[in-house]
Amino acid sequence: MIQQEDQFKKVISHAKEYGYVFQSSEIYDGLSAVYDYGQNGVELKKNIRDYWWRAMVQMHDNIVGVDAAIFMHPTTWKASGHVDAFNDPLIDNKDSKKRYRADVLIEDYCAKIEAKIDKEIEKARKRFGESFDEAQYRSTNPRVLGYQEKIDGTLKRMARSLETEDLADVKALIEELEIADPLTGSRNWTDVKQFNLMFGTKLGASAENAMDLYLRPETAQGIFVNFLNVQKTGRLKIPFGIAQTGKAFRNEIVARQFIFRMREFEQMEMQFFIKPGTQQKWYEHWKETRLKWHLSLGMGAENYRFHDHEKLAHYADAACDIEFKFPFGFKELEGIHSRTDFDLSQHEEYSGKKLQYYDNEENKSYVPYVLETSIGLDRMFLAVLSNSLVEEELDNNTTRTVLRIPAVLAPTKAAVLPLIKRDGLPEIAQKIVDDLKWDFNVDYDEKDAVGRRYRRQDAAGTPFCITVDHETLENNTVTIRHRDSMEQERVPIQSLKELIKKQTDVKHWLMKM
Repeated sequence: MIQQEDQFKKVISHAKEYGYVFQSSEIYDGLSAVYDYGQNGVELKKNIRDYWWRAMVQMHDNIVGVDAAIFMHPTTWKASGHVDAFNDPLIDNKDSKKRYRADVLIEDYCAKIEAKIDKEIEKARKRFGESFDEAQYRSTNPRVLGYQEKIDGTLKRMARSLETEDLADVKALIEELEIADPLTGSRNWTDVKQFNLMFGTKLGASAENAMDLYLRPETAQGIFVNFLNVQKTGRLKIPFGIAQTGKAFRNEIVARQFIFRMREFEQMEMQFFIKPGTQQKWYEHWKETRLKWHLSLGMGAENYRFHDHEKLAHYADAACDIEFKFPFGFKELEGIHSRTDFDLSQHEEYSGKKLQYYDNEENKSYVPYVLETSIGLDRMFLAVLSNSLVEEELDNNTTRTVLRIPAVLAPTKAAVLPLIKRDGLPEIAQKIVDDLKWDFNVDYDEKDAVGRRYRRQDAAGTPFCITVDHETLENNTVTIRHRDSMEQERVPIQSLKELIKKQTDVKHWLMKM
């Protein structure tokens, strides 16, 4: 756990040092759980968003996009259930005066048990070597089975208690597990209470006539209320999807873990409208499709897993998360939910407008069912950043820090470096930059020795460094250095564009799906 914490601290520090993420309003001592994206961060975020959009919208004939407003009529949130049921179970420690999410305390307790399982498995892997069968060991080792039974029993009880709103039992579970305040070790807890997460605001020129509004806590409702507008104007036939990316806001009392849980964040969601009765087929389809998208980035299949929801929302008939192995353990990255006809039916009831689809083949109208995929853009950003940061031991007994961001997502695709600042080399390098920047985000770097410049670009995540030297003057060739392997090759200047495109083009990566 300590090693994981150290790695996470390095990720946070690196994010600031290399212009990825800054604390919001830092000169005024910051704002808790609110962050700004720096010059490299905004590019990485844009590239992740584009990679999702290309895969989700551009590559599907039956999925289109919208961009709904952040402000929505307040009845929207009554219909969706957010006004009455969008709550977190909170608990205070009487001694430290700190507030925590009760469910997160219990999940963290289970994560510690899971770390013990991982430790047992690593010990066994070393003992048995190549003959080690992890699946068999997990299913037969008494200690691992005991740990897993404890995890499963704890999470099932918590899910049942939260579903029935038995908050007294949630507190009792915390006490039985002897969960202590992470900061002080105190077990002096208050009762568990529900807290609504929506930010309220006002719309109107005067306080007397102002309308109470909410900052949207999710982007999905903007899709549902536009269902008919999009379906009719696009002449779309079921099954079809509507995708959206955009900001959402939640008054997280216990925001933590850097950009993993923030009060202002961005979602990438797609609502897929289907015929009732076909939801299981589409649920399995989108589970498989979304996992393939993640795996196409090459961040390691072992870092992903499905987690089925123990507690289903009252409107869902199936739900799971794609979890990613962050430095603080496996946590939700993307949710896939079979939402039945709840959303459109609720908006029908509250608006008094029909939100139905006329099926020509069936010769009848019905309220479609919905299959949702929802991924946090900021969480995806953190997954990429934390997975990519490596301190690498080199053959000459030195180390280098390298950010192995998948080349398709890298903020800067190439840096052009004149070997020295004279003899016409900077002019040639600048000409290369001017040519490449029509197609790629490129950097020009002439300060310090070329070796130090390589290290700087490695740490920033740039996949290619192009060095202009005196041989360039003779034959119009340059040295291109690959970030991950550090291999260098001599190539003609005119072949640079094609070489970089081959490695960074979205098609090259999405074809792996």
